[in-house]
Amino acid sequence: MLVSFARTLILYSIVIIVMRIMGKRQIGQLQPFELAVAIMISELAAVPMQNTGIPLTNGIIPIITLLIAQVTLSFISLKNLKARGIICGKPSVLVENGKIIETNMRNEMYTLNDLLEQLRIKNVPNIADVEFAILETNGQLSVIPKSQKRAVNAEDLQLPTKYEGLPLDLIIDGQIEYKNLKKAGLDEIWLSRELAKSGVTRTRDVLFASLDTNGSLYFHKKHEEREK
Repeated sequence: MLVSFARTLILYSIVIIVMRIMGKRQIGQLQPFELAVAIMISELAAVPMQNTGIPLTNGIIPIITLLIAQVTLSFISLKNLKARGIICGKPSVLVENGKIIETNMRNEMYTLNDLLEQLRIKNVPNIADVEFAILETNGQLSVIPKSQKRAVNAEDLQLPTKYEGLPLDLIIDGQIEYKNLKKAGLDEIWLSRELAKSGVTRTRDVLFASLDTNGSLYFHKKHEEREK
């Protein structure tokens, strides 16, 4: 029992470390060779977990080997453009100027139903409104509507806009993010004073607090919805 528990923890830790080294991309964003490596690693880890008669090294060594192979391929594709095209493939244009490129559709084994479904997901139900639809190397479809069909933005209307940066998280789950507080040029005394204006005396009672680029503080108390 304890042996199985220990082996599982060891293999789990190794898989987590390996996947972390591989990067932060989600399953839908993985290149084909990255997805293959991820599946193989999970299979290699599962076998020693289930069968305690198999040495741990029989699972660990192949996992490390796959990691080295994956990192090597990623490094090659990063440094060499031609190798990147071979390893990761190239984007394929499926729709151009509202016209379906049948040759590319057949080469990618992409059906019309797949195309129409993805266009609807992108809120573009009419192919005639599409300037380009590009099948990316990770399998996702990028849709660029025609200029007449795109949403109007401030630049189109020649309206001036203010800069909007990312807000800084100051409190998460009651814990003060001192690094962000320092980055904003503020301190804990200022934070406590601002919270006290709204009747909050303890930072640990705050679920989340953030500071936007205009200097406005937003916060949400723990159990606030429940109290209401």
